[in-house]
Amino acid sequence: MSLSRRSLLAAGGALGAVAAAAPTASATAPASATTPAPGRGHGHGRVRTGFERLAEDGYALLAGERVGIVTNPTGITADARHVVDVMHADERVDLVAVFGPEHGFRGTAQAGGSEGRYDDPATGLPVYDTYLKSGQPLADVFTASGVDTVVFDIQDAGARFYTYIWTLYDCMAAAALAGKRFVVLDRPNPVTGRAALGPVLDRAFATFVGREPIAQAHGMTVAELARLFNGEFLAAPVPLETVRMTGWRRTDFFDATGLPWVPPSPNMPTPDTALVYSGTCLFEGTNLSEGRGTTRPFELLGAEGIDRRWAEAANALGLPGVRLREAYFAPTFSKFQGRTVGGVQLHVHDRESFDPVRTGIGLLVTARSSWPGFAWRPDNWIDKLTGSTRVRTLIDAGAGVDEVVGAWETDLAAFRAVREEYLLYR
Repeated sequence: MSLSRRSLLAAGGALGAVAAAAPTASATAPASATTPAPGRGHGHGRVRTGFERLAEDGYALLAGERVGIVTNPTGITADARHVVDVMHADERVDLVAVFGPEHGFRGTAQAGGSEGRYDDPATGLPVYDTYLKSGQPLADVFTASGVDTVVFDIQDAGARFYTYIWTLYDCMAAAALAGKRFVVLDRPNPVTGRAALGPVLDRAFATFVGREPIAQAHGMTVAELARLFNGEFLAAPVPLETVRMTGWRRTDFFDATGLPWVPPSPNMPTPDTALVYSGTCLFEGTNLSEGRGTTRPFELLGAEGIDRRWAEAANALGLPGVRLREAYFAPTFSKFQGRTVGGVQLHVHDRESFDPVRTGIGLLVTARSSWPGFAWRPDNWIDKLTGSTRVRTLIDAGAGVDEVVGAWETDLAAFRAVREEYLLYR
């Protein structure tokens, strides 16, 4: 892994404005006297998102600017109004464009789809499609929209291969090309920001599910990632400002925030999905179902011909914080549509000790050893998800969980050291 370690505070550079302009309010709210149930939320005061703090300040950060916003259905207020509707109705901000990512601004498209260019019926605002656009073509979209400042407000799921963080990256790079300001409104990492976990991407395997060398479970918020991207990866850093949350602690799971959950994508229905996603999404790279087309995507995994032996083998690993139940299900779409398959359901009983990436590796190892039909996707998509050939080749060679996990520890330690420089909350 190679990281440039460019200074964020280079004299005279655009990055110097980041720290100078960023709000400085504390990221920690007073703790509640209520004792939480084991393994559940802290019960402290509600988190105030970056958008809430921007609005409370009368949109002063956007004064005199023509504004466009990259958002989706997760861009909501604490009372579940969409930020686009709120901003459009407020004369203090000049919102002139919306930019939709994968699944679209209003969220009508399934995985691998978007909504295209249209005028939003509720506000009349032009909605531009960013999905699968990057570089100069995306910069041209920003130029054509007539905006001065691009704002980003999307709820992330905490995994490297969740595409919204790479929409953030691509939009930052394109805004730099187009000469636009960039403002990131922060939201919680729903699975905490305690630690980075898993393999670090090798740039030779860069795709839209991983552009740069970050860990599979990055343990950062979108504003922290924006600072990391600007300081380490972007060839031409963008004039960046971030609006921090208040009340969020790195140990907080989503249910401690007091915020409403909106599925960031159709197959991320609950925070429980996000909890396992950074590990079980690896099954997209196999011939097993990852639970798409069920009510518990990424918590149910299986294929035709699998029986109780997989759950038995997985439970024998003693994976911390999780139990695997023998399960049978019939997906309504995607792999094995309309056919009954056997497999496992994950039941996380101690999320404090649960390691989603180690669990995903353990499930891959035991699926391969307990089911003779196991196969990787022919395009080796698993290499794109894990960020190199290492996981696939080690598992094919018969490596156990400890050997596979140990293979990325040096790269992970290096990433953790760099990550530390860009964290906004303690």
